[in-house]
Amino acid sequence: MRHLSVFLLLFLSLNFSAQTVTETQKLESLCRIWGFLKYYHPHVANGNLNWDKQLFQKMIELESVYDKETLNTLYSDWIISLGEVPQCKECSVKDEKVYFLKNLDLSWIDNSHIFSDKVSKQLRYIENNRNLGDNHYFGKGGRKIYFRNEKSYGSKFTSRATGLLELFRYWNYAEYFFPYKYETDQNWNDVLTEMIPKFLMIDNDRDYHLTLAELVAKTDDSHAYLSSKEIHNSLFGNRKVPVDYSYVEGKLVITKINSTKSRDKSPFRKGDVIYDIEGKTIPQMINSLGKYIPASNSWGKVNKIKDKLLFSNNDSLSVKIEREGQNLEIKTKTYLIKNILHEKAVSLQKWKFIDHEKKTGYVNVGIIEKEDLDDMYSSLKLTKSIIFDLRNYPKQTIIPLSYLLLPEPSVYYQFTFPDTSYPGKFYSRKNSTGRKNPAYYKGNVIVLVDENTQSQAETTTMMFKQHPKAKIIGSNTSGANGDVIMFKIADLETRFTGLGAYYPDGRETQRIGIIPDIIVKTTVEGVKSGKDEVLEKALEYIKSTN
Repeated sequence: MRHLSVFLLLFLSLNFSAQTVTETQKLESLCRIWGFLKYYHPHVANGNLNWDKQLFQKMIELESVYDKETLNTLYSDWIISLGEVPQCKECSVKDEKVYFLKNLDLSWIDNSHIFSDKVSKQLRYIENNRNLGDNHYFGKGGRKIYFRNEKSYGSKFTSRATGLLELFRYWNYAEYFFPYKYETDQNWNDVLTEMIPKFLMIDNDRDYHLTLAELVAKTDDSHAYLSSKEIHNSLFGNRKVPVDYSYVEGKLVITKINSTKSRDKSPFRKGDVIYDIEGKTIPQMINSLGKYIPASNSWGKVNKIKDKLLFSNNDSLSVKIEREGQNLEIKTKTYLIKNILHEKAVSLQKWKFIDHEKKTGYVNVGIIEKEDLDDMYSSLKLTKSIIFDLRNYPKQTIIPLSYLLLPEPSVYYQFTFPDTSYPGKFYSRKNSTGRKNPAYYKGNVIVLVDENTQSQAETTTMMFKQHPKAKIIGSNTSGANGDVIMFKIADLETRFTGLGAYYPDGRETQRIGIIPDIIVKTTVEGVKSGKDEVLEKALEYIKSTN
C-alpha cells in the first residue's frame, strides 16, 4: 500500500508538471493575481511598489513558461518577494452591515487546473489578512469609490504590453467595483478569456480603440461609454444628413429638415420614413454597431445609436424611404456639422395647465429647478391631476418634490455600496424620502417615462411611485441606475455605474428598467402626425378617473 501511495504521489507530481498552459491561460492568471494583489496585499496597496513595472516584468518572464509547475513557481516566488503579510485580527470581525455578495467571486483562487495548492493557500492567506487601510489605487468620496495614481500610457497603440495592461486594469476595475458585474450577458470571467487574444492581435490605433470599446460594451451598462474621436470616425463619420428624426418601429421618421450654409435643397420631406441606409435596414445597422456601444438592454442600445445613423465619412448616402404609400430610393448629400444650420430651440415652460378648466397640470421635470418648486406647487396644488414628464434628466429635485407630494416618509429605493475593506463585496442600505405631510397633494400623480428616463430620473420615478394615486405611463425606462464612477482607460474618458440600485424589496431595476403601469409604444403614424402618444394616453387615463 505504501508503494502504491508513493507511486500515486509521484504520478500526480509528474502529471502536474507536465501539464502545459496556453498563452491565454498564462495571461488570464496573471491578470487575476496582479489585480487581486493590487487591492488586497498590504504592501502593494500602500503604493510603495511600481506595480505596473512588476506586471511588465512578469509578462516577460511568462514568455519562457510552458507548464503549470513553472507558472506556479513564478507566482509563489513573486508573492513571497512582496514581503511578509502580518496577521489581521480585524479582518475577521463581524459587523452589522447587510452584505450583497453576488459580485464577490474569488473562486478562481482554488482552481486546481491552473494553481498549485501552495499558491492557492498563499492567496487565501492574503485575502484573510488583507489591507484594511487606505489604498493607493482607489479612494472613497461620499458613497462611491474613485480610482487614482494610475500612470497614463497615452491613447496611441505603442506595444502589446501596454495594451494588455489597460485590459487588465479595466477588467479588475469591473471585477471588484462594478456593482452589476453579476448581471452582464457574458460571464465576466469569460470576457477576460475572450478579450486577451483580441488585445494580442492589435497593431494600430484604430483597432486599439475599437477593441477597448468592445471591452467597455461588455459591461451591458447604459451609463458606460468610451470617449474617442477614433471610434466615432471609424463607426459613424464626421459628416451628417441635415435632418432631425425619431426612431420608431425600426425606422427613422423625419420630423424636421435643417438648412445648410450652402442652402442646398433637401430631397426629403417632413414625414418621410427611412427604412434602409446603404443597403442595410435600420435594425441591421444597430446590430452591427451594437458590439461597440454599451447599453443595459436593447432599447438602451437603440437610444444610444439612433442619433448617429445618418452620419458618414462619405459626401453622400443612399437611403430608401416610404413616402405617401410609395417606396423611393434617394441619394442625399452629407455635410460637416459646422455647415448645418439649426433654428434656436423654443423655450419650454417649466409647468403649465394643460386644459382650459385648470384641472390638470403639467411639469417638465427636466428643466424645473429646486427654487421653482414652491411656485409650481402653489399654482398646481388645486388641480385634480399633475402630469410629471420624466422623459428627460431631472435637476436634483427628488427630495423637495417628495416633501410636497408624499403623505409620509417612504422607503423608495435600496442601494448597494462598495466595501473598500473587502473589494468585491457590497453592502445594502435602504433609502427613504418624504415627510409626514397631511397637506400632501391628493390628486392623481401621472409620470411619463421612456428609454430616456435614466439614472436619477429612474430614482425620481420610484419616488413618485410612493404616492397613493401614482400611475406610470410610457415604455420601459433605461435600466441604468446608481451614481457613476468616471475614470480613464488608455487615457480615454470612460465610466460605469458605481452603486447598485434596487426596488425596496430587492428586485432588480438595472437592465430591466422601471416597467410602466400603462405601456404605450409610439408609432410611425403618431410621429408623422406630430402626436405625443404617451401624453395622449395620460390624458385619456385622467379622463377615465373623473
